[in-house]
Amino acid sequence: MKKLLALLTIGLIVGCTPQEQQNRTAGASMTQDKGQSAVVDPDSDPNLLNIALGSKDHSTLVAAAQAAEIEDVLVNAGPITLFAPTNAAFDKVPKETLDNLLKPENQGDLRNILYYHAAPGKYSFDQLKKENSLYQANGGFVDITTEGDKVFANGSEIVATVEASNGMVHVINDVLLPQ
Repeated sequence: MKKLLALLTIGLIVGCTPQEQQNRTAGASMTQDKGQSAVVDPDSDPNLLNIALGSKDHSTLVAAAQAAEIEDVLVNAGPITLFAPTNAAFDKVPKETLDNLLKPENQGDLRNILYYHAAPGKYSFDQLKKENSLYQANGGFVDITTEGDKVFANGSEIVATVEASNGMVHVINDVLLPQ
């Protein structure tokens, strides 16, 4: 395994310009310290984290994931169904509460809330219509309801859906709070 990793690393570095070699070498050490989320792969389909990073409407979710140090969870193979609150959803949370959750000493509480937004498995919009509830990564359940063509997670309407390489992102306009 070590030989294979060394060969892959050498192959990447040899095929690069001197500046790219320096960047790749720095990136390799950053990957070891940071984890899988630090790997830059422009050729693959975007994963859950890439989708959130690429959305101007999810910068608060990304900041929360970084504060909770769960970025690597969002790039794992999954599959994961993510209910992704928009910045407007986080704006509904009192600023003092949000600021408090982003403090290092409250990382466990923040993780619990974020894990409540993630369901193991890949549930498309149409599949959600057939569900009554979904088990979440924090051990809780999110109620799924349907009204006509609209689907709601704990009463928050799913306003958009994006398929990721490792799951599904369902955009919602509320922050879901565990019971």
